[in-house]
Amino acid sequence: MSVSAAPPVSVRLLLVDDDPLVRAGLRLMLGGGSGIEIVAEARDGSEVAALVDEHVPDVVLMDIRMPTLDGLAATEELRRRANPPEVVILTTFHADEQVLRALRAGAAGFVLKDTPPAELVSAVLRVAAGDPVLSPAVTQQLITHVAGGGRDLRRNRARELLGGLADREREVAVAVGRGRSNAEIGAELFMSVPSVKTHVSRILAKLGLNNRVQIALLAHDAGLLDEG
Repeated sequence: MSVSAAPPVSVRLLLVDDDPLVRAGLRLMLGGGSGIEIVAEARDGSEVAALVDEHVPDVVLMDIRMPTLDGLAATEELRRRANPPEVVILTTFHADEQVLRALRAGAAGFVLKDTPPAELVSAVLRVAAGDPVLSPAVTQQLITHVAGGGRDLRRNRARELLGGLADREREVAVAVGRGRSNAEIGAELFMSVPSVKTHVSRILAKLGLNNRVQIALLAHDAGLLDEG
C-alpha cells in the first residue's frame, strides 16, 4: 500500500491594513496556492496582539499607517514578545522614518503597496524562512534619507557594540550587512553554512538583536560597509 506524501506546510499569515480594499487585494494576491495561508485579518494595530494569540501566525504583513495604533507601535509591541512572529511592513514610501524605526524595532523588512504579486509572495516566504527582505542598497537609502540628527551618536554606539564581537563574528556581521546569504558568507570566509548560522546566532545574542536586518543596520551605522 502506497503512503501519500504529507501536504506542504503553508506559511501562516496575518494581514493588517485599515483599508478593506487593500486587504481584499492582498488576499487575492497571497491566498491562492502560493504556500501561504491567510489565517486572519486586522483593521488596526490595536487588534494585532489578540489575533496573534488566537491564530499564531508565522508572519504579519503590517501597514505602517493606521488610525488607532499604527504599524510601528504594533511592531514594537509584537517584537517584545518571547516568540514573536516575523513582521513585514507594508508602505507606500521607499524612504520613511517610521519604516526605519520599525526595522530597528525588529521588523524583517518592508514591501511597497504596489509590489508585484509574485514579489510579494516571495517576500513573505523568504521572511518565514528567516531571510530579510531588505537589500543593503535600500538600507543605505533609508538611513541616508531619514536619519538626520544623531548620526555621530549612532555611529559611536554601533561601533561600541560591534567592538564586543570576536574578529570572526565581526566579519560575519559585515557580510550580513552586505546582504550575503549564509552560503555566500561561508564561501567568502571559508566556513561551513552551519558555522555561519552559529556565528549569526551568537551575534544576535551578544548584541541583543532579533534578526539579520538589525545586524545590517548596525553595520551601516558603524560605517563598516564603507570599509574595504
